[in-house]
Amino acid sequence: MPALIPTEFSGLITWLGTVPDRDAALEATPREALMARFEGPEDEAHGGLTRPSCSRVLRLYKRNTPIRNTRQFSILSAEDLAATATAMGLARLDPALLGATMVIEGIPDLSHLPPSSRLQAEGGATLVVDMENRPCVLPAKPIEAAHPGFGKRFKTAAKGRRGITAWVEAEGMLRLGQRIVLHVPDQPIWPHLAAARGEIVQKM
Repeated sequence: MPALIPTEFSGLITWLGTVPDRDAALEATPREALMARFEGPEDEAHGGLTRPSCSRVLRLYKRNTPIRNTRQFSILSAEDLAATATAMGLARLDPALLGATMVIEGIPDLSHLPPSSRLQAEGGATLVVDMENRPCVLPAKPIEAAHPGFGKRFKTAAKGRRGITAWVEAEGMLRLGQRIVLHVPDQPIWPHLAAARGEIVQKM
């Protein structure tokens, strides 16, 4: 019996980009098409089958421990991006300034999709949702350079709207205007989730 259910929720890819050198700059270069390999998007500095662990998993690993790379893609919602720009007082926020890989229009509350959901594009390229991305201070510098005085507003404005991280399950070409369909796990919510999260909060 299938463990992943295709849904009626789908969207369109409205933006694609890659970060060529993350040490030089976070800013992404726009692309019309992007080949998704098992190692991640071609020409993407965040690609690779593994990555050094970061602050998000410090309770699991010491920093820079080699771990599986589930952050090959940084995916944003077009609707969330517009809401973030409005909250910052901007007419528009270029996803390139956030180091985005993809922007999707039409899937509601994309930042909170269930982990392990799949996003499958026409042609077969399929991405696995890892988890919600978290706002951080890194985009502040490129935003400030493009919009002086606004960089420091991003982290607060983007809370709950930062999109998701994802990795490649099936290779394929991604293109602007492609339709992408959401598949969700056929699994109930773990009944102990609230208790587990409460324990974590108490320990912090």
